Amino acid sequence: MRNFSITLLLSCLTISVSAQDFTTKYERTNTKETVTYHECIAYYKALVKHYPQLKMLEIGKTDAGYPLHLVVLSQDKDFNFESLRRKNKRIILVNNGIHPGEPDGIDASMMLLRDIVQGKRKLPANVVLAVIPLYNIGGSLNRSAFYRVDQNGPEAFGSRGNAQNLDLNRDFIKADSRNARAFQQIYQMTDPDVFVDNHVSNGADYQHIMTLLTTQHGKLGGVMGEFIHKTFEPGLYRLMKEKGYDLLPYVNHFGDTPDSGWVAYADGPRYSSGYSTLFHSFGFVPETHMLKPYKQRVEATYALMECFIRFTSENSEEISRLRKQTKEAVKTQERFPLSWAPDMSQFEYYTFKGFKAGRKPSGISGLPRLYYDRNQPYEKQIRIFNTFTGADYVNKPEAYIIPQGWWAVIELLQNNKVKMQQLANDTTIEVEAYKIEDYKTPQRPYEKHYIHNGVKVSASKQKLKFLKGDYYIPMNQTANRYLIETLEPTGGDSFFAWNFFDAILGQKEGYSTYVFEDTAAEFLKQHPEVKKELEKKRAEDSTFAQSASAQLNFVYRNSPWNEPGFMRYPVYRIVK
Repeated sequence: MRNFSITLLLSCLTISVSAQDFTTKYERTNTKETVTYHECIAYYKALVKHYPQLKMLEIGKTDAGYPLHLVVLSQDKDFNFESLRRKNKRIILVNNGIHPGEPDGIDASMMLLRDIVQGKRKLPANVVLAVIPLYNIGGSLNRSAFYRVDQNGPEAFGSRGNAQNLDLNRDFIKADSRNARAFQQIYQMTDPDVFVDNHVSNGADYQHIMTLLTTQHGKLGGVMGEFIHKTFEPGLYRLMKEKGYDLLPYVNHFGDTPDSGWVAYADGPRYSSGYSTLFHSFGFVPETHMLKPYKQRVEATYALMECFIRFTSENSEEISRLRKQTKEAVKTQERFPLSWAPDMSQFEYYTFKGFKAGRKPSGISGLPRLYYDRNQPYEKQIRIFNTFTGADYVNKPEAYIIPQGWWAVIELLQNNKVKMQQLANDTTIEVEAYKIEDYKTPQRPYEKHYIHNGVKVSASKQKLKFLKGDYYIPMNQTANRYLIETLEPTGGDSFFAWNFFDAILGQKEGYSTYVFEDTAAEFLKQHPEVKKELEKKRAEDSTFAQSASAQLNFVYRNSPWNEPGFMRYPVYRIVK
């Protein structure tokens, strides 16, 4: 019995020493394993308890039922973000585990924060780190050794889909997940100067360990776009080179191999770096290469986060100035683009370190298959087309009005800290109203939606009655770009595109044909202008001329009995 007690005491002492040591699972397993969700959160809780420079917040709830955590590292122990901004601190927000099968950032962040609070690494006094330890909790809990079959370690990890089987890196605008709702709250609370979303890349084989998807400088635009392209991104390349890494833009190649270069990735608002663009942050998506050993990938992620910290600290005043200038400028910006396309006349050369590709017989089909020969490395200059130009410009209204019945949209706007006010009384207001004239919808769903495209609208001035409690949204705020890209129906990631307003696409009222025939005939006698339009369409469209139902419906659509809400977009513009 005594021996058992001594053994138990020694065991407890060992656990206590281990807890104070804060060695991560990744380190204990010789870089072979990554933490589970529960291990990750338990580690941070222990670290926070021991070091007062750290605080862990719980924000909202995720689809898996657990809260979303945010770990904040502030050297002066101030964890109030409004206070930190007043102190002129630069805030870096790091997101990890959006795809839990890509856990490099999870382990790298645990070690980085530990090393900083233990004095092994330095966090400059003008920088605050805010880290989401593991974003996709549901995917992390769905753990296996068989996901991402092509990836070189770790031994087991989570799945890409979250607890709703959503890809959370397609959910930042539509926010179908509770994860995204909580993330938006974190984003608006932190208002990060720099946003980093750690990933792992798949695709071609090459020598580079780390690639970097940077927010499109043309889409970011203005002084921030110029700075990220000419100063920030080159600065990161230089700093990573000092650490022994040859950084390269995310390999978004076309064709069989990347030898001929590629067009930079178009990061729309559904993606993390596209979302961050709408709120005037410098956004980056590091992508380590899946075929590299896990140890190399984690070390590269750790090194790049150090570079983000150093660059942000050394350029603190310029980053602050450019963000403030942009936030003020967007309040009075008159025209906004709703689509972007690569300018194929503009490109930049980068040194690409690849492996020679070839063809050999497939062991499955016997037909030629692609392979890369790692015994034949090479370097060459390739072209990357990384300039995008805006199109489909829209003029900003003075304000939008959204009836309160569309509460799903209103709640998303509120979650993103959009400034709005409710009408105090029933009011008739002259507005510009859109009518949906045409749109296309795919036959298969994409991330829980049948996303519309090719949307065409017409606009008309109308005097409409709005009710007490409907929402008036002035367009003189820093959220203007977010509002334009979500509320203008022709935007590629607009709320209309994501099916939030599909109820207007279905007719609710109608007519009995045999009864309306007489009513319509009498209506045409009283309205010769409609009869003239009917005759014109008959003359121009032979199919229409042979269809009695189409002609009757034409009269109905041009009569006062036509349902006014059918195809009328229920977000209204107040224009000068």
